[in-house]
Amino acid sequence: MLEFANVSKSFWTGTQRKVILDRVSFRVELGNSLGILAPNGTGKTTLIKMMAGLEKPDEGTITRTSKISFPLGFMGGVVSRLSAMENSRYIARLYGLDPDYVEAFCRWLCGLEEYFDQPVGVYSSGMAQRFSFALMLALDFDIYLIDEGMPGATDAEFNRKAGQILRDRLEKTTIIIVSHQPATLERFARSAAVLRNGQLNMFDTLEEAKVLYDYETQG
Repeated sequence: MLEFANVSKSFWTGTQRKVILDRVSFRVELGNSLGILAPNGTGKTTLIKMMAGLEKPDEGTITRTSKISFPLGFMGGVVSRLSAMENSRYIARLYGLDPDYVEAFCRWLCGLEEYFDQPVGVYSSGMAQRFSFALMLALDFDIYLIDEGMPGATDAEFNRKAGQILRDRLEKTTIIIVSHQPATLERFARSAAVLRNGQLNMFDTLEEAKVLYDYETQG
């Protein structure tokens, strides 16, 4: 379970205070994957980082009673001078998992071939995202956090394999996915919300959320 209770978060931009959340409360139960629609610039990345514990609220409390992943694409735990092989084995040990398994899983899913044994710092952004996504799936969390959907990679084989794994994981895990595109949420979300004006408006279905989202973004 992940719960926000009266959580507020804002930033000073230099000219004004930008409010991300204003006394927001909601709960995500295991088994009820959530899609959050948020236009660009509303703070969706900040929200997903708060869920992961990478950003702290200004006010309120965030309760986590499940194993929650780092956000897809987050490379904060990866050492750029080490290879994907070395990083995967090191992080496996941090999580108490079999390094051989985590390395083999990431090597298979990434499809980076010889680059898997080269420093992560030389990777393109797409290659780094593929490694981050593979690492996230290898660590077996209860709740997976995804910012803007699948990595923007042109590697069709990676997208096919990773997408199938995500769909399989939906049978036993929960996904929270944040995007400005409703189509990104359709494959994974069972309930939905819209982030607007510092509030998170919750809905039972994505179709209901899209009505408000389309009104806000097109009106």
